[in-house]
Amino acid sequence: MKKNTSPETNKFNPKKNYEQTRKEIGYISRKKAKKTDYERIGFMSGLEVHQQLKTKEKLFCHCPAGIFHDHNDFNAEVIRHMRPTLSELGEYDGTALMEYKTRKEITYRLNNKTACTYEIDDTPPFKIDREALEYALEISLLCKLNIVGEVHITRKQYLDGSIPTGFQRTAILGVEGEIPLKNKKVRLIQLSIEEDSCREISDIGHKRVYKTDRLGMPLIETVTYPEMYTPDELKEAAEYIRFLNRSTDRVRVGSGAGREDVNVSCKGGTRVEIKGVSYNKMIPELSHIEAFRQWALLNVRSKLNERIKDTKKWTIQHQEIDYRDFDLKYEPVTDGLIDKYRIIAVNLPNFKGILSHFTQPGKIFANEISDRLKVIACLEKPNMIHSEELEPKVIDENFNKIRELLKANENDAQIIFWAPDEDIPTALETIEERCQMAFEGVPQETRKSFLDGTTIFERVLPGADRMYPDTDSAPIPLENSYIDGLSENLPSEVVDRYNQLKKWKIPEDTYIYIFRNNLYPLIEKIIKDLKLDPKFIGTFIGHKLKFVEGHYSLSDHFDYSRIFDLFKFLKDKKLEIQLSKSMLPIVYQYPKMDFDSILTSINFKTVPKEEILSNIAFLKQKFKEIKISKNDHVAKHWIMGELQKTAIGNIAPNELSKAIE
Repeated sequence: MKKNTSPETNKFNPKKNYEQTRKEIGYISRKKAKKTDYERIGFMSGLEVHQQLKTKEKLFCHCPAGIFHDHNDFNAEVIRHMRPTLSELGEYDGTALMEYKTRKEITYRLNNKTACTYEIDDTPPFKIDREALEYALEISLLCKLNIVGEVHITRKQYLDGSIPTGFQRTAILGVEGEIPLKNKKVRLIQLSIEEDSCREISDIGHKRVYKTDRLGMPLIETVTYPEMYTPDELKEAAEYIRFLNRSTDRVRVGSGAGREDVNVSCKGGTRVEIKGVSYNKMIPELSHIEAFRQWALLNVRSKLNERIKDTKKWTIQHQEIDYRDFDLKYEPVTDGLIDKYRIIAVNLPNFKGILSHFTQPGKIFANEISDRLKVIACLEKPNMIHSEELEPKVIDENFNKIRELLKANENDAQIIFWAPDEDIPTALETIEERCQMAFEGVPQETRKSFLDGTTIFERVLPGADRMYPDTDSAPIPLENSYIDGLSENLPSEVVDRYNQLKKWKIPEDTYIYIFRNNLYPLIEKIIKDLKLDPKFIGTFIGHKLKFVEGHYSLSDHFDYSRIFDLFKFLKDKKLEIQLSKSMLPIVYQYPKMDFDSILTSINFKTVPKEEILSNIAFLKQKFKEIKISKNDHVAKHWIMGELQKTAIGNIAPNELSKAIE
């Protein structure tokens, strides 16, 4: 009997190809991944950790730092366009060329309260803010970095438009340090002090809008060597640096105050930078998926180089098509026609099976092209359809016609995009360029992260020669005596604090909360000054306070020092510290309320111990009468429960327990 070899049987199936290529590269979810999986693909990563400093003023002017505005709260707008210039070596920077292609009109919204003429390069910089410099040097010393003898301000090119001047003033303060992790030490390349960039409001089509309230705020950047070989190790390093920064009480906290650029590569890949990761919990998933994305792109390279012998001669073919000749009943296409967009069909020779090749969970190589069309050609998504859609947008007959029109071969793939006249040349160039990059493997680029762990193209990775001296700023000598003075007032190291918490037998599930909020000094002060039980205090803060913060609303600003005042009040009044658990929700919600009033609000009354203990005999007899259980352990718990309301704050639980026995 002959096998069925009809066209339907041999028809290419993008979904099957997606699954097949996913298996080919050995993709595995992070939850199932083991160390051997990362060794197989040669996972390697490093960090650039950015943290705002808690200063009164910005870094190179006297505008206030830390004041933020709503999007529409501004007094003036400045509009600029990006134009590339030749370097001293007669070369263009790749990022500058990419940004120029976008033809972006960049608008900066300025508020008089937080911006001045310095931000738009109409005024030379003032001297560096000494408060910011001191804070950054303290953190450098904690990182065990070798402090420079003289601070040299340099300019770093910033070509994405987020800084109006096109450059950022920055200075290296320390080099070659280290941080300890659980099973190893990670070396630090350097720590720099620099200006923060603008906050983006919108980026639609050829228009991008920023606000300048954050621009120029002092920021430190801690850079590690690429010595983390698993995603969890990478997160551990990020957490340690964050906790170290916060231990000084010199940095800002909250959304956007701390951000990581996560550098990831795999064996045979290249450095790709995931920009501005705000939450450390996202780092493992992001780095895991990025490493496998690169591994997938290497598989794409292998397939293409097997098919195409002379990749330098490879080129696309394209032709404009008439909507009336095709059945393109896809809303984004019809909407484009209303705006007088033209429809372009593109043939990709020998790319069959590449567009639907797995790259990230739920994403394929076609997304790599679409992402660049959005960023470089400024075509808003959805901006294209293709012959290997996992969920087809139009009927297959359209692509059959296009294959005939473009005289395509069986192993070719096709794309249809729609765009205004002026964006079509850039779009075609972008499609061809990204496909040609596939022959090389992994492009060097920066990528934007999403909560599901996937990323999209953001821009070309800047060139190495992007820094040059700032002739407006004089060098700043750092005397040894000045550095020695800073060294004397440093907080204890995070690793020492971790070990002390273990000695105090405080539960480990409290450590992240304690370090994240820099509550170790508070715990230490309560234990040393009030001589209270370390385990109780650590657990109270790490569990009870965390719970209250997550479940109760504030009526006023709450300062953690109020916790010390609470325990001091209880000790001075000779009340049991267990009462703090009942008082805390009120203390948190109404920080200015005096403690005596709080006791009244929770109906607490002082009862002598003798009076409480005198009820034990009666309750034992009552328990026997109601016959709940013959078990003495059950009897003890029942009696404790009956006495709990009056006992809390008047007698310690362990003392009451012994009395019942």
